[in-house]
Amino acid sequence: MPHRHRHHRAVGAAVAATAALLVAGLSGSASAGTAPADSAPTAAETLRTDAAPPALLKAMQRDLGIDRRQAERRLVNEAEAGATAGRLRAALGGDFAGAWVRGAESGTLTVATTDAGDVAAIEARGAEAKVVRHSLADLDAAKARLDTAADGLNTADAPVWYVDTRTNTVVVEAIRPAAARSLLTAAGVDGSLAHVKNRTERPRTFYDLRGGEAYYINNSSRCSIGFPITKGTQQGFATAGHCGRAGSSTTGANRVAQGTFQGSIFPGRDMAWVATNSSWTATPYVLGAGGQNVQVTGSTASPVGASVCRSGSTTGWHCGTVTQLNTSVTYQEGTISPVTRTTVCAEPGDSGGSFISGSQAQGVTSGGSGDCRTGGETFFQPINALLQNYGLTLKTTGGDDGGGDDGGEEPGGTWAAGTVYQPGDTVTYGGATFRCLQGHQAYAGWEPPNVPALWQRV
Repeated sequence: MPHRHRHHRAVGAAVAATAALLVAGLSGSASAGTAPADSAPTAAETLRTDAAPPALLKAMQRDLGIDRRQAERRLVNEAEAGATAGRLRAALGGDFAGAWVRGAESGTLTVATTDAGDVAAIEARGAEAKVVRHSLADLDAAKARLDTAADGLNTADAPVWYVDTRTNTVVVEAIRPAAARSLLTAAGVDGSLAHVKNRTERPRTFYDLRGGEAYYINNSSRCSIGFPITKGTQQGFATAGHCGRAGSSTTGANRVAQGTFQGSIFPGRDMAWVATNSSWTATPYVLGAGGQNVQVTGSTASPVGASVCRSGSTTGWHCGTVTQLNTSVTYQEGTISPVTRTTVCAEPGDSGGSFISGSQAQGVTSGGSGDCRTGGETFFQPINALLQNYGLTLKTTGGDDGGGDDGGEEPGGTWAAGTVYQPGDTVTYGGATFRCLQGHQAYAGWEPPNVPALWQRV
């Protein structure tokens, strides 16, 4: 791959200008307590890691094998790591090859690049650098070719494929290796980009039994509420598409008439939303252990390696880590993509339920394999894509959820509360231009100058 000398001069200048902005709490940081001169909020303050309730911290301790102090520190480190990775992604451009955290407290952030000339820039931010062969853009492109090829194939024997930034490959997990080879050949993916792994269990949707709080579809099957939302003045909730089709009626856990599915996609994606009647009120909470409320303060996506917890009405609170972001998975009903893969267990009835990191909504439970007695894996449909697709606004603490009945303006225009922004999107605000560092839905109070963890002035 050619070197980008002009690019490196720009990176070097950026590092010299911002060397003080090292990651608070990450091991290897030269100045863990350094803050900008204008006392802008840290990423942890922006993402309200202090809002994590005791029930969530307790579940993290149980499932991740850490103590309470480590759980609290882990949430802070993960918030700061996400912001740092976003800044480096913008600075490295086409060289960027992914980022992940590791350690009991997520104390080490690793950022991969295809160019050794970027190492100094990465290390100046307090992160570890890893020089790899393939950029994230190249891996994502190969994954996209697999998705396209899968439309014409039976992928039941090669049911999972994803971008694995830690190994710098596109991984295909297969019951039969020959099925993986057929998919790779059909997609024209070079062997240097791909890795085939064996698996013994087929993923399935967690149908028919519960989630954050249970609800019933057409007085029959049971799923779980993902996250309460609004659409203009209409209240409702986000959930999994495989739980019901548009027009299906729902009743609550108390068997009282609740609402109607307004939109549903499955397979392809696994997203849906339900509009509730006037008897139901959307709240900014997820049901935690012992009936405690877990606050939802936003939807900033967590990086690979970060902790994530799931609320399910069948199995309650369980935690684990994010293993891959850009994943495709084949169920009996068909393939969905992209979903996020985790080490969190789940069981039938947990479908549609809430995945949350700290106080940040991550997604709704789709399916997986294994169970909560022997362990397993679970895939979730990312919440920001669901919100954007249906023009929904996540219900959050703070009272103002962004308003608007269409999700705000399209990314790339003037910043607007309620809009879902992805890394790299640019907006104008107050006459200045800002670049999005981490995917999130915008809220009043999260204007670009106020949240340097999410926006970078350009």
